[in-house]
Amino acid sequence: MTGVDRPPGDSAGEGPLLLGVRHHGPGSARAVRAALEAARPRAVLIEGPPEADALIPLAADEEMRPPVALLAHAVDEPGCSAFWPLAEFSPEWVALRWALDHGAPARFIDLPATHTLAWDKGERPPTAGAPGDAAASPEDEASRSVHGSGDALRVDPLAVLAEAAGYDDPERWWEDVVEHRGAGSGDPLAPFTVLEEAMAALWEEYGTGGHRRDTVREAYMRLQVRSSLREFGPGVAVVCGAWHVPALRRRTAVSADRALLKGLPKVRTDMTWVPWTHRRLSRAGGYGAGIESPGWYAHLFAAPDRPVERWLTKVAGLLREEDRVVSSAHVIEAVRLADTLAALRGRPLPGLSETTDAVRAVMCEGSDVPLALVRDRLVVGDVLGEVPASAPAVPLQRDVARLQKRLRLKPEPTERELELDLRKETDVGRSRLLHRLCLLGIGWGEPTVPRGGTGTFRETWRLCWEPELAVRIAEAGVWGTTVLGAATGKTGADALAARALADITALAERCLLAELPDALPVVMRVLADRAALDADVGHLAQALPPLVRSLRYGDVRGTDTRALAEVAAGLAERVFVGLPPACTALDAEAAEEMRRHVDAVHGAVGLLAEGAREADGEIRARWRSVLRALSGRDTVAGVVRGRAVRLLLDEGELGQDEAARLMRFALSPGTAPTDAAAWIEGFVGGGAGGMLLVHDERLLGLVDAWLTGVPAEAFTGVLPLLRRTFSAYEPGVRRTLGDLVRRGPKAQGSVVALGAGVSGFASDLDAGRADAVVPVVRLLLGLDGPGGGDPGEPGGSDLNGPGGRGEGGELVGVAR
Repeated sequence: MTGVDRPPGDSAGEGPLLLGVRHHGPGSARAVRAALEAARPRAVLIEGPPEADALIPLAADEEMRPPVALLAHAVDEPGCSAFWPLAEFSPEWVALRWALDHGAPARFIDLPATHTLAWDKGERPPTAGAPGDAAASPEDEASRSVHGSGDALRVDPLAVLAEAAGYDDPERWWEDVVEHRGAGSGDPLAPFTVLEEAMAALWEEYGTGGHRRDTVREAYMRLQVRSSLREFGPGVAVVCGAWHVPALRRRTAVSADRALLKGLPKVRTDMTWVPWTHRRLSRAGGYGAGIESPGWYAHLFAAPDRPVERWLTKVAGLLREEDRVVSSAHVIEAVRLADTLAALRGRPLPGLSETTDAVRAVMCEGSDVPLALVRDRLVVGDVLGEVPASAPAVPLQRDVARLQKRLRLKPEPTERELELDLRKETDVGRSRLLHRLCLLGIGWGEPTVPRGGTGTFRETWRLCWEPELAVRIAEAGVWGTTVLGAATGKTGADALAARALADITALAERCLLAELPDALPVVMRVLADRAALDADVGHLAQALPPLVRSLRYGDVRGTDTRALAEVAAGLAERVFVGLPPACTALDAEAAEEMRRHVDAVHGAVGLLAEGAREADGEIRARWRSVLRALSGRDTVAGVVRGRAVRLLLDEGELGQDEAARLMRFALSPGTAPTDAAAWIEGFVGGGAGGMLLVHDERLLGLVDAWLTGVPAEAFTGVLPLLRRTFSAYEPGVRRTLGDLVRRGPKAQGSVVALGAGVSGFASDLDAGRADAVVPVVRLLLGLDGPGGGDPGEPGGSDLNGPGGRGEGGELVGVAR
């Protein structure tokens, strides 16, 4: 072969069998299997980190199911890590299994991870997340930076070869030439010979690539090949990326290769197997392999025959599960269309593009919506690999696995919701585990708002297991060998390192949710010290709500929260004292932030009063006095004054007449339009504010009269505030307000008597319409079903009381 030198002693038939592959290519995997069966080598050398040699026997374990990955991480810095993913259709995995099944020694020969990880600290590898190139994307593996005419160029060898063959798409060329080629009865080594010749020609044209990383890796691989030839003789097979084959075939001096490896940085590393997913293989960034269709590749590799027919049958089955009408006739027609498209496009067999077009046209009726489901579930897939329990793991990983098994909480690659009832022991354990993992930065689960509303006895989590969590677990291992110990240690350290008071109170809340009794005293000491020194009312107001929420969660879990309650009460008192002066002389942005603080403190005071019933009246009274002070001071920002009036009105501490008086005062001609608009935003802002205007026409009339009296030159300035206020209302509320304003003032008294012309309102109760909904209400409450009973019977319900039905009586009874 021109331009290709042989290594020392590599005469015909004496050198290694070099099998150049495309990583994660099913065609390459089939070709490797056929070549190994034909050559029967004495040893198999594979591109990968040699530290994993001790882990090779685990690949034959019955519990090992790809996709999996080799994980290497620095012992002293677990976050410094790298993955080498392997799928069932990866040529490296096929070579590994062939060697184990046939009793041939298998070894990894790439640059050791001890150098790769140390090198990565100062320079990222050419292929993201795949220092060994076994995890590199096909595109990145093919693309190399080369030097021509003095300028650095990036050349994709596949693109060059595809263009030479008359293709405009490298992927389509690769599919036609390799992936659609069966093992056949020809020479099993022919594909590798042809590919080596093509890569050698590209080396002659574009050079070696100019990357020192590749040069060093290839020098190490040549040394390992020489060593294996001395140990096993000429019967050695090497499975590596096709781009490296010319470099391994080249004649070089041993001293030159060793010189390239001299002085490389080192770091102490650990290595193990971890589960991987097809979805991660499809990601070009991070730790992915850049394969767009791992599910399709797995199908091509596993299908014994008729891959197109089998694939479209899978698609039909998936769509039927989703209640789509797909029959066998659809499958037959889709196969015909795919074959026709392949013939029109000059392809030997239908590829993924042809089958996708056929599915869209025949089974999805031209819609991309069900097609997206096919891509997500089949083309990419949700396959999660498994590794045996005997695989090396840090103690924390083993404790996580033990808890997952005990709590029947299986890791799954698909996102799912988990509803927990904290009155059940198993669900409490699950909640505890998920909260502790969150504190450790292991984001397996994310808490969400329950669909049925909030409550202290319910939790909803969104779970999704990602392979990278293995790295997070290794990182968290520095805090302890168990989940409890590690979470306790890290929580204490986080409390000491926290800068903001709100961060510490949030940590206290999470500490209670995770049930960390040894960490809570540390957090509380830090909280008390920081709260005593922090005089910023905004910080105190931010810190109070999570602290009060912690009291509720502590009650649910039976935790002693007396110390927490004392700190919360002291924090609340400081907020009460400092809030009025802090609300003066604020600009618009600071006033809006303070309004949010007032809302948060108001909610926290309500919860705090419920948790301390003996001081219920005192806490609420103190807060109401603060709100009255805010509502009556001209120096307080308008949005805060308006909010204070609104909260007092909602609490029943302020009558309708008094609220109307304060509104007239705030909207008087002497008030600047922008200040008046801010007061309105504070008073009627939020979802429920619109209902105040709907049901109290005096307030609506005041707003309407003020708005129509705003001077033209000032109207543009207040318009954004008003638009922001009223846009938060429900469409129905806005529509009703529009009807009321269009109709004009009509009612006397504080409550609007909505009359004719406004749909859905009347002056009196319509008993007939009220009774009409009673059967539905009874059905929803289960009063007419089993166990509902009749009034007066044992177990029955007399909802009407002594008054009987009467007009609307039954509805009133049901409402009770």
